[in-house]
Amino acid sequence: MKIISDIQDLRDQLRGQNRAAFVPTMGNLHEGHLSLMRLAKQHGDPVIASIFVNRLQFGPNEDFDKYPRTFEADVEKLEKEGVYVLFAPTEKDLYPEPQEYRVEPPQNLGKILEGEFRPGFFQGVCTVVLKLLSCVQPKVAVFGKKDYQQLMVIRQMCHQLAIPVDIIPAETIRAEDGLALSSRNGYLSSEERAEAVHLIQTLQQVQEKILQGRVTAAEILQIERDACAQLSSRGWQPDYISIRKRKDLLSASDSELQSDEKLVVLAAAKLGKTRLIDNLEI
Repeated sequence: MKIISDIQDLRDQLRGQNRAAFVPTMGNLHEGHLSLMRLAKQHGDPVIASIFVNRLQFGPNEDFDKYPRTFEADVEKLEKEGVYVLFAPTEKDLYPEPQEYRVEPPQNLGKILEGEFRPGFFQGVCTVVLKLLSCVQPKVAVFGKKDYQQLMVIRQMCHQLAIPVDIIPAETIRAEDGLALSSRNGYLSSEERAEAVHLIQTLQQVQEKILQGRVTAAEILQIERDACAQLSSRGWQPDYISIRKRKDLLSASDSELQSDEKLVVLAAAKLGKTRLIDNLEI
């Protein structure tokens, strides 16, 4: 596996590779990331991975400096997966001058849910993903469904800007007890790790309530409130538990609910100092 940090060196290395499959990451790789590499192999060749902790998507009170960086271990894992090139730019490589041009997603998608609680997050994500896609110029790129809204934002960005990259969604990889794998799980104490499984269990309970029969928009609001209250009673600090339409992440109307609109329930909540997100399609 070649490790490259310079953009021009990367382009030279990939010249003529018109079927490349790309998996962007922020490192601290776990089985969830490695599953993305395996999926990428099914859709393109060679597989290109990147590791870059993107300062633009972290808010002023978020964990940029504390975000786990495990580069040597990450390299070992990627080599075992047969990754062809690891693009590992420094901030000076990717942002050699202040990144004054930014990509702003539309408010109806970028300012709701995660966008509401993490102002500027999706602007930072879109800007770095567009730049990484420009550097790698892959045929396909793989993103996990765990970051459900992020996947939708990136897919819409590529569609509207006519970026010639197919965005491949990957299913969420979970631990044996159901907790979605995440680099931030490493922040949890042993007690918090045992409690963390209640996030997906709460979403499963929401899913069951919806599947029991047709629900109204008012009933959905009550289900959301009850789910948040349940987590709060266990010591969590929920930002949201929200049932939305899969196609645009907006709330469903009564008429849409009566016509079997496809739904997803999304959640974000803090357990101690660690903020976890998850989702479940219904």
